[in-house]
Amino acid sequence: MLPPLGRAANYGRLWWGVSAALAATGNRRARRAALRGLISLGAASFAANVVSKQVVRRPRPPIELTPVARRLARIPVTTSFPSGHSASAAAFAAGVAIESPLLAVPVGLLAAGVGASRVVTGVHYPTDVLAGFALGLGAGALTTWWWPATPAGPAEAAPVAAPAAPNGEGVVVVVNSHAGSTGNGLLDLLREQLPEAEIVQPEDGEDLVEVLEAAARRCRILGIAGGDGSINVAAKTAADHGIPLFALPGGTLNHFARDLGLDDPHEAISALQAGAASQVDLGCVDERGFVNTCSTGLYTDLVRYREKWERRLGKWPAMLVGLVHVLRRAQPQDLVVDGRPRRVWMVFAGNGRYLPVGFAPTSRPRLDDGLLDIRIMDAARPLARTRIALSVLLGTLRWSGPYEGTTAQELKLSAPDGLLYLTLDGEFTRVDPEVTITKRPRALTVYRPRR
Repeated sequence: MLPPLGRAANYGRLWWGVSAALAATGNRRARRAALRGLISLGAASFAANVVSKQVVRRPRPPIELTPVARRLARIPVTTSFPSGHSASAAAFAAGVAIESPLLAVPVGLLAAGVGASRVVTGVHYPTDVLAGFALGLGAGALTTWWWPATPAGPAEAAPVAAPAAPNGEGVVVVVNSHAGSTGNGLLDLLREQLPEAEIVQPEDGEDLVEVLEAAARRCRILGIAGGDGSINVAAKTAADHGIPLFALPGGTLNHFARDLGLDDPHEAISALQAGAASQVDLGCVDERGFVNTCSTGLYTDLVRYREKWERRLGKWPAMLVGLVHVLRRAQPQDLVVDGRPRRVWMVFAGNGRYLPVGFAPTSRPRLDDGLLDIRIMDAARPLARTRIALSVLLGTLRWSGPYEGTTAQELKLSAPDGLLYLTLDGEFTRVDPEVTITKRPRALTVYRPRR
Protein backbone atom coordinates (compact mmCIF):
# COMPACT_ATOMS: atom_id res chain seq x y z
CA MET A 1 0.00 0.00 0.00
CA LEU A 2 2.83 2.43 0.74
CA PRO A 3 4.38 2.83 -2.74
CA PRO A 4 1.05 3.94 -4.30
CA LEU A 5 0.54 6.34 -1.37
CA GLY A 6 3.95 7.86 -1.99
CA ARG A 7 3.21 8.24 -5.70
CA ALA A 8 -0.08 9.98 -4.88
CA ALA A 9 1.92 12.61 -3.00
CA ASN A 10 4.07 13.48 -6.06
CA TYR A 11 3.98 17.25 -6.66
CA GLY A 12 1.70 17.58 -3.63
CA ARG A 13 -1.29 16.07 -5.49
CA LEU A 14 -2.46 14.13 -2.42
CA TRP A 15 -2.48 17.25 -0.26
CA TRP A 16 -4.22 19.36 -2.88
CA GLY A 17 -6.91 16.68 -2.99
CA VAL A 18 -7.30 16.66 0.78
CA SER A 19 -7.49 20.46 0.74
CA ALA A 20 -10.23 20.37 -1.88
CA ALA A 21 -12.19 17.88 0.23
CA LEU A 22 -11.85 20.09 3.32
CA ALA A 23 -12.89 23.20 1.39
CA ALA A 24 -15.92 21.38 -0.02
CA THR A 25 -17.30 20.79 3.48
CA GLY A 26 -18.12 24.50 3.78
CA ASN A 27 -16.85 24.49 7.38
CA ARG A 28 -14.85 27.64 8.15
CA ARG A 29 -12.33 25.87 10.37
CA ALA A 30 -11.81 23.11 7.80
CA ARG A 31 -11.18 25.71 5.10
CA ARG A 32 -8.68 27.54 7.29
CA ALA A 33 -6.99 24.22 8.01
CA ALA A 34 -6.69 23.48 4.29
CA LEU A 35 -5.27 26.91 3.54
CA ARG A 36 -2.75 26.83 6.39
CA GLY A 37 -1.73 23.33 5.35
CA LEU A 38 -1.01 24.41 1.77
CA ILE A 39 0.92 27.50 2.91
CA SER A 40 3.00 25.30 5.22
CA LEU A 41 3.55 22.82 2.40
CA GLY A 42 4.82 25.56 0.09
CA ALA A 43 7.31 26.83 2.66
CA ALA A 44 8.58 23.33 3.51
CA SER A 45 8.88 22.30 -0.13
CA PHE A 46 10.98 25.36 -0.93
CA ALA A 47 13.20 24.83 2.11
CA ALA A 48 13.72 21.13 1.36
CA ASN A 49 13.97 21.01 -2.43
CA VAL A 50 15.48 24.37 -3.30
CA VAL A 51 17.67 25.07 -0.27
CA SER A 52 18.55 21.98 1.78
CA LYS A 53 19.11 19.52 -1.07
CA GLN A 54 21.48 21.93 -2.78
CA VAL A 55 23.48 22.45 0.39
CA VAL A 56 23.79 18.86 1.64
CA ARG A 57 23.85 16.97 -1.70
CA ARG A 58 23.62 13.50 -0.16
CA PRO A 59 23.44 10.64 -2.73
CA ARG A 60 20.37 8.39 -2.86
CA PRO A 61 20.54 4.88 -1.37
CA PRO A 62 21.77 2.16 -3.81
CA ILE A 63 18.61 1.12 -5.64
CA GLU A 64 19.77 -2.50 -6.04
CA LEU A 65 19.23 -3.00 -2.30
CA THR A 66 15.47 -2.54 -2.75
CA PRO A 67 13.31 -5.45 -3.99
CA VAL A 68 12.16 -4.91 -7.56
CA ALA A 69 8.48 -5.10 -6.59
CA ARG A 70 8.86 -2.06 -4.36
CA ARG A 71 10.94 0.11 -6.66
CA LEU A 72 9.53 3.22 -8.27
CA ALA A 73 9.09 3.23 -12.02
CA ARG A 74 11.02 6.52 -12.12
CA ILE A 75 13.95 6.86 -9.76
CA PRO A 76 14.41 10.49 -8.58
CA VAL A 77 17.56 12.18 -9.86
CA THR A 78 17.74 14.85 -7.13
CA THR A 79 19.83 14.48 -4.00
CA SER A 80 18.55 12.56 -1.00
CA PHE A 81 18.67 14.78 2.10
CA PRO A 82 16.10 15.76 3.25
CA SER A 83 13.04 13.98 1.88
CA GLY A 84 10.94 16.58 0.09
CA HIS A 85 7.86 14.34 0.17
CA SER A 86 8.22 13.94 3.94
CA ALA A 87 8.75 17.65 4.49
CA SER A 88 5.65 18.53 2.49
CA ALA A 89 3.57 15.83 4.18
CA ALA A 90 4.56 16.87 7.70
CA ALA A 91 4.10 20.55 6.88
CA PHE A 92 0.59 20.01 5.54
CA ALA A 93 -0.36 17.83 8.51
CA ALA A 94 1.02 20.40 10.96
CA GLY A 95 -0.84 23.25 9.29
CA VAL A 96 -4.10 21.32 9.37
CA ALA A 97 -3.63 20.26 13.00
CA ILE A 98 -3.01 23.85 14.14
CA GLU A 99 -6.44 24.90 12.90
CA SER A 100 -8.34 21.66 13.48
CA PRO A 101 -6.91 19.30 16.12
CA LEU A 102 -9.60 16.72 15.28
CA LEU A 103 -8.00 16.25 11.87
CA ALA A 104 -4.49 15.80 13.30
CA VAL A 105 -4.70 12.00 13.58
CA PRO A 106 -6.09 11.08 10.13
CA VAL A 107 -3.98 13.60 8.25
CA GLY A 108 -0.97 12.78 10.42
CA LEU A 109 -1.31 9.09 9.58
CA LEU A 110 -1.40 9.93 5.89
CA ALA A 111 1.75 12.02 6.31
CA ALA A 112 3.50 9.24 8.21
CA GLY A 113 2.55 6.80 5.44
CA VAL A 114 4.02 9.08 2.78
CA GLY A 115 7.26 9.37 4.75
CA ALA A 116 7.47 5.60 5.27
CA SER A 117 6.86 5.02 1.57
CA ARG A 118 10.06 6.89 0.72
CA VAL A 119 12.10 4.35 2.70
CA VAL A 120 10.08 1.33 1.51
CA THR A 121 10.64 2.28 -2.13
CA GLY A 122 14.37 2.69 -1.51
CA VAL A 123 14.70 6.35 -2.57
CA HIS A 124 15.53 7.75 0.88
CA TYR A 125 17.37 6.82 4.04
CA PRO A 126 15.32 6.90 7.28
CA THR A 127 17.30 9.93 8.40
CA ASP A 128 16.22 11.76 5.23
CA VAL A 129 12.60 11.17 6.19
CA LEU A 130 13.11 12.22 9.82
CA ALA A 131 14.83 15.40 8.70
CA GLY A 132 11.98 16.09 6.29
CA PHE A 133 9.45 15.59 9.07
CA ALA A 134 11.33 18.01 11.31
CA LEU A 135 11.53 20.59 8.52
CA GLY A 136 7.83 20.25 7.75
CA LEU A 137 6.76 20.57 11.38
CA GLY A 138 8.91 23.68 11.67
CA ALA A 139 7.30 25.19 8.56
CA GLY A 140 3.83 24.55 9.98
CA ALA A 141 4.72 26.15 13.30
CA LEU A 142 6.28 29.12 11.50
CA THR A 143 2.95 30.06 9.93
CA THR A 144 1.63 31.02 13.37
CA TRP A 145 4.24 33.80 13.51
CA TRP A 146 2.35 35.89 10.96
CA TRP A 147 -1.03 34.10 10.90
CA PRO A 148 -1.96 33.34 14.53
CA ALA A 149 -4.14 30.31 15.09
CA THR A 150 -7.77 30.93 15.96
CA PRO A 151 -8.71 29.50 19.38
CA ALA A 152 -10.99 26.50 19.13
CA GLY A 153 -13.42 27.60 21.84
CA PRO A 154 -15.62 30.64 22.39
CA ALA A 155 -14.71 33.62 24.55
CA GLU A 156 -15.27 33.47 28.30
CA ALA A 157 -17.84 35.56 30.20
CA ALA A 158 -19.49 35.42 33.60
CA PRO A 159 -22.52 33.08 33.62
CA VAL A 160 -25.78 34.54 34.88
CA ALA A 161 -29.28 33.27 35.56
CA ALA A 162 -31.72 34.24 32.80
CA PRO A 163 -35.37 33.38 32.15
CA ALA A 164 -35.83 30.07 30.39
CA ALA A 165 -38.36 29.98 27.56
CA PRO A 166 -38.85 26.33 26.52
CA ASN A 167 -41.65 27.23 24.10
CA GLY A 168 -40.68 30.85 23.43
CA GLU A 169 -43.08 32.39 25.93
CA GLY A 170 -42.43 36.11 26.34
CA VAL A 171 -40.04 36.19 23.38
CA VAL A 172 -40.25 38.53 20.42
CA VAL A 173 -37.81 37.66 17.61
CA VAL A 174 -37.06 40.27 14.96
CA VAL A 175 -35.84 38.53 11.81
CA ASN A 176 -33.79 40.71 9.48
CA SER A 177 -34.68 39.12 6.16
CA HIS A 178 -31.88 41.06 4.43
CA ALA A 179 -29.17 39.23 6.41
CA GLY A 180 -27.11 36.50 4.80
CA SER A 181 -28.87 33.34 6.02
CA THR A 182 -32.21 34.34 7.54
CA GLY A 183 -34.39 32.48 5.07
CA ASN A 184 -37.52 30.35 5.34
CA GLY A 185 -35.55 27.54 6.96
CA LEU A 186 -34.82 29.70 10.00
CA LEU A 187 -38.42 30.87 10.24
CA ASP A 188 -39.66 27.28 10.11
CA LEU A 189 -37.18 26.30 12.82
CA LEU A 190 -38.35 29.13 15.09
CA ARG A 191 -42.02 28.27 14.63
CA GLU A 192 -41.33 24.61 15.35
CA GLN A 193 -39.05 25.00 18.36
CA LEU A 194 -40.56 28.18 19.86
CA PRO A 195 -44.28 28.03 19.03
CA GLU A 196 -45.24 30.74 21.57
CA ALA A 197 -42.67 33.29 20.36
CA GLU A 198 -43.76 36.27 18.33
CA ILE A 199 -41.83 36.57 15.06
CA VAL A 200 -41.51 40.00 13.45
CA GLN A 201 -40.20 40.57 9.92
CA PRO A 202 -39.57 44.25 9.17
CA GLU A 203 -40.93 45.47 5.87
CA ASP A 204 -38.64 46.90 3.20
CA GLY A 205 -37.64 50.41 4.20
CA GLU A 206 -38.80 49.96 7.81
CA ASP A 207 -36.36 51.28 10.43
CA LEU A 208 -34.80 48.34 12.31
CA VAL A 209 -34.11 50.53 15.34
CA GLU A 210 -37.79 51.46 15.66
CA VAL A 211 -38.90 47.86 15.15
CA LEU A 212 -36.58 46.64 17.91
CA GLU A 213 -37.63 49.45 20.26
CA ALA A 214 -41.28 48.54 19.80
CA ALA A 215 -40.51 44.85 20.35
CA ALA A 216 -38.50 45.56 23.51
CA ARG A 217 -41.42 47.45 25.06
CA ARG A 218 -43.75 44.42 24.86
CA CYS A 219 -41.46 41.44 25.47
CA ARG A 220 -39.62 39.72 28.28
CA ILE A 221 -36.80 38.53 25.99
CA LEU A 222 -35.67 40.33 22.82
CA GLY A 223 -34.60 38.12 19.94
CA ILE A 224 -32.70 39.11 16.80
CA ALA A 225 -31.85 37.02 13.77
CA GLY A 226 -29.23 38.64 11.58
CA GLY A 227 -25.58 39.55 11.27
CA ASP A 228 -23.31 41.64 13.44
CA GLY A 229 -24.92 44.90 12.32
CA SER A 230 -28.40 43.73 13.33
CA ILE A 231 -27.15 42.25 16.61
CA ASN A 232 -25.37 45.53 17.30
CA VAL A 233 -28.67 47.44 17.28
CA ALA A 234 -30.53 44.76 19.21
CA ALA A 235 -27.81 44.54 21.88
CA LYS A 236 -28.00 48.28 22.59
CA THR A 237 -31.83 48.11 22.71
CA ALA A 238 -31.85 45.09 25.06
CA ALA A 239 -29.28 46.68 27.38
CA ASP A 240 -31.21 49.95 27.51
CA HIS A 241 -34.44 48.12 28.42
CA GLY A 242 -32.74 45.75 30.88
CA ILE A 243 -33.92 42.57 29.14
CA PRO A 244 -31.92 39.54 27.88
CA LEU A 245 -30.87 39.22 24.26
CA PHE A 246 -31.60 36.08 22.24
CA ALA A 247 -29.16 36.28 19.31
CA LEU A 248 -29.50 33.99 16.29
CA PRO A 249 -26.56 33.98 13.86
CA GLY A 250 -28.01 34.85 10.48
CA GLY A 251 -25.44 37.06 8.80
CA THR A 252 -22.46 36.40 6.59
CA LEU A 253 -19.67 36.32 9.19
CA ASN A 254 -21.36 36.39 12.64
CA HIS A 255 -18.30 37.39 14.67
CA PHE A 256 -20.18 38.09 17.90
CA ALA A 257 -22.21 34.89 17.66
CA ARG A 258 -19.03 32.85 17.17
CA ASP A 259 -17.44 34.48 20.22
CA LEU A 260 -20.53 33.41 22.16
CA GLY A 261 -20.15 29.85 20.89
CA LEU A 262 -23.27 30.08 18.70
CA ASP A 263 -22.30 28.34 15.49
CA ASP A 264 -25.87 27.80 14.33
CA PRO A 265 -29.44 28.74 15.38
CA HIS A 266 -30.03 25.38 17.07
CA GLU A 267 -27.43 26.20 19.74
CA ALA A 268 -28.99 29.59 20.40
CA ILE A 269 -32.47 28.07 20.75
CA SER A 270 -31.17 25.37 23.12
CA ALA A 271 -29.54 28.04 25.31
CA LEU A 272 -32.79 30.04 25.43
CA GLN A 273 -34.83 26.96 26.34
CA ALA A 274 -32.38 26.09 29.13
CA GLY A 275 -31.95 29.65 30.44
CA ALA A 276 -28.18 29.52 29.86
CA ALA A 277 -26.71 33.01 29.56
CA SER A 278 -23.77 35.28 30.30
CA GLN A 279 -23.27 38.95 31.06
CA VAL A 280 -21.05 40.69 28.51
CA ASP A 281 -19.70 44.19 27.96
CA LEU A 282 -21.20 46.64 25.51
CA GLY A 283 -19.03 49.22 23.75
CA CYS A 284 -20.47 52.71 23.33
CA VAL A 285 -19.82 55.66 21.02
CA ASP A 286 -21.93 58.34 22.68
CA GLU A 287 -25.49 57.07 21.98
CA ARG A 288 -24.45 54.25 19.67
CA GLY A 289 -23.27 50.79 20.70
CA PHE A 290 -20.97 48.08 19.38
CA VAL A 291 -20.44 44.48 20.40
CA ASN A 292 -17.21 43.80 18.47
CA THR A 293 -15.13 46.68 17.18
CA CYS A 294 -15.12 50.39 16.41
CA SER A 295 -12.61 51.96 14.04
CA THR A 296 -11.78 54.84 11.75
CA GLY A 297 -9.19 55.42 9.04
CA LEU A 298 -7.88 52.77 6.68
CA TYR A 299 -9.26 49.99 8.86
CA THR A 300 -12.72 50.97 7.62
CA ASP A 301 -11.72 50.25 4.01
CA LEU A 302 -9.74 47.23 5.10
CA VAL A 303 -12.75 45.64 6.82
CA ARG A 304 -14.74 45.93 3.60
CA TYR A 305 -11.95 44.36 1.56
CA ARG A 306 -11.34 41.60 4.12
CA GLU A 307 -14.99 40.63 4.34
CA LYS A 308 -15.12 40.34 0.56
CA TRP A 309 -12.36 37.70 0.56
CA GLU A 310 -12.53 36.22 4.06
CA ARG A 311 -14.65 33.21 3.19
CA ARG A 312 -12.24 32.18 0.43
CA LEU A 313 -8.90 33.00 2.04
CA GLY A 314 -9.53 33.07 5.77
CA LYS A 315 -9.49 36.15 7.98
CA TRP A 316 -5.77 36.74 8.36
CA PRO A 317 -4.71 36.13 4.72
CA ALA A 318 -7.60 38.34 3.54
CA MET A 319 -6.48 41.02 5.98
CA LEU A 320 -2.91 40.75 4.73
CA VAL A 321 -3.87 41.06 1.08
CA GLY A 322 -6.28 43.86 1.91
CA LEU A 323 -3.65 45.82 3.82
CA VAL A 324 -1.34 45.98 0.82
CA HIS A 325 -4.26 46.92 -1.42
CA VAL A 326 -5.57 49.65 0.91
CA LEU A 327 -2.19 51.15 1.83
CA ARG A 328 -1.51 51.84 -1.84
CA ARG A 329 -4.59 54.07 -2.10
CA ALA A 330 -5.37 55.35 1.40
CA GLN A 331 -4.57 58.77 2.81
CA PRO A 332 -3.79 59.46 6.48
CA GLN A 333 -6.32 61.25 8.65
CA ASP A 334 -5.89 64.22 11.00
CA LEU A 335 -7.58 63.59 14.35
CA VAL A 336 -7.36 64.73 17.94
CA VAL A 337 -6.89 61.60 20.07
CA ASP A 338 -7.41 62.11 23.81
CA GLY A 339 -6.68 65.81 23.37
CA ARG A 340 -3.51 65.27 21.31
CA PRO A 341 -3.39 66.22 17.59
CA ARG A 342 -2.40 63.16 15.59
CA ARG A 343 -1.93 62.20 11.95
CA VAL A 344 -2.97 58.57 11.77
CA TRP A 345 -3.65 55.76 9.35
CA MET A 346 -6.02 54.07 11.73
CA VAL A 347 -7.60 54.16 15.18
CA PHE A 348 -9.14 50.88 16.37
CA ALA A 349 -11.07 50.19 19.57
CA GLY A 350 -12.14 46.65 20.40
CA ASN A 351 -14.89 45.72 22.84
CA GLY A 352 -12.51 43.76 25.03
CA ARG A 353 -8.87 42.82 24.62
CA TYR A 354 -8.26 41.07 21.29
CA LEU A 355 -5.57 38.65 20.21
CA PRO A 356 -3.09 38.64 18.63
CA VAL A 357 -1.28 41.83 19.48
CA GLY A 358 -0.71 43.63 16.19
CA PHE A 359 -2.77 44.65 13.24
CA ALA A 360 -5.31 41.88 12.65
CA PRO A 361 -7.31 41.07 15.80
CA THR A 362 -8.95 37.67 15.37
CA SER A 363 -10.30 36.59 18.78
CA ARG A 364 -10.77 37.73 22.36
CA PRO A 365 -10.33 35.68 25.53
CA ARG A 366 -13.19 37.35 27.41
CA LEU A 367 -16.34 39.31 26.67
CA ASP A 368 -16.49 40.97 30.09
CA ASP A 369 -13.02 42.37 30.87
CA GLY A 370 -14.22 46.01 31.05
CA LEU A 371 -11.50 47.22 28.67
CA LEU A 372 -11.17 48.81 25.27
CA ASP A 373 -8.43 47.35 23.08
CA ILE A 374 -6.93 50.45 21.45
CA ARG A 375 -4.61 50.23 18.42
CA ILE A 376 -3.28 53.22 16.51
CA MET A 377 -1.22 53.45 13.33
CA ASP A 378 0.79 56.68 13.38
CA ALA A 379 1.27 58.25 9.94
CA ALA A 380 3.66 60.97 11.15
CA ARG A 381 6.62 58.58 11.54
CA PRO A 382 9.20 58.49 8.71
CA LEU A 383 8.30 55.96 6.00
CA ALA A 384 5.29 54.90 8.08
CA ARG A 385 3.39 53.33 5.18
CA THR A 386 6.32 51.16 4.07
CA ARG A 387 7.24 50.17 7.63
CA ILE A 388 3.69 49.12 8.41
CA ALA A 389 3.37 46.97 5.27
CA LEU A 390 6.74 45.26 5.83
CA SER A 391 6.15 44.63 9.51
CA VAL A 392 2.76 43.05 8.79
CA LEU A 393 4.30 40.80 6.15
CA LEU A 394 7.05 39.76 8.58
CA GLY A 395 4.73 39.40 11.55
CA THR A 396 6.60 42.03 13.57
CA LEU A 397 4.03 44.83 13.68
CA ARG A 398 3.80 44.81 17.47
CA TRP A 399 7.41 46.05 17.60
CA SER A 400 7.07 48.54 14.75
CA GLY A 401 7.46 52.24 15.57
CA PRO A 402 4.25 53.45 13.84
CA TYR A 403 2.14 50.94 15.79
CA GLU A 404 0.76 51.73 19.23
CA GLY A 405 -1.31 49.33 21.29
CA THR A 406 -2.81 49.72 24.75
CA THR A 407 -5.97 49.14 26.78
CA ALA A 408 -8.18 51.76 28.41
CA GLN A 409 -11.72 52.35 29.59
CA GLU A 410 -12.26 55.47 27.50
CA LEU A 411 -11.03 57.06 24.28
CA LYS A 412 -11.89 60.51 22.95
CA LEU A 413 -11.76 61.32 19.24
CA SER A 414 -12.44 64.51 17.33
CA ALA A 415 -12.04 65.54 13.71
CA PRO A 416 -10.77 69.12 13.17
CA ASP A 417 -12.35 69.22 9.71
CA GLY A 418 -15.76 68.36 11.17
CA LEU A 419 -16.07 65.00 9.37
CA LEU A 420 -15.72 61.79 11.35
CA TYR A 421 -16.69 58.37 10.03
CA LEU A 422 -16.60 55.20 12.08
CA THR A 423 -17.10 51.53 11.34
CA LEU A 424 -19.18 49.98 14.13
CA ASP A 425 -19.32 46.19 13.89
CA GLY A 426 -18.74 46.39 10.16
CA GLU A 427 -21.34 49.12 9.56
CA PHE A 428 -19.94 52.35 8.11
CA THR A 429 -21.55 55.48 9.59
CA ARG A 430 -20.96 59.20 10.03
CA VAL A 431 -20.89 60.40 13.66
CA ASP A 432 -20.51 63.71 15.45
CA PRO A 433 -17.11 65.44 14.99
CA GLU A 434 -16.35 64.80 18.67
CA VAL A 435 -17.12 61.42 20.25
CA THR A 436 -16.20 59.48 23.36
CA ILE A 437 -15.73 55.71 23.12
CA THR A 438 -16.47 53.95 26.41
CA LYS A 439 -17.60 50.63 27.89
CA ARG A 440 -20.72 49.54 29.73
CA PRO A 441 -19.32 46.62 31.73
CA ARG A 442 -21.56 43.55 31.82
CA ALA A 443 -24.48 45.64 30.61
CA LEU A 444 -25.89 42.95 28.32
CA THR A 445 -27.31 39.56 29.25
CA VAL A 446 -27.18 37.24 26.25
CA TYR A 447 -28.12 33.58 25.83
CA ARG A 448 -25.27 31.21 24.99
CA PRO A 449 -24.46 27.51 25.54
CA ARG A 450 -23.06 26.57 28.92
CA ARG A 451 -19.36 25.77 28.82
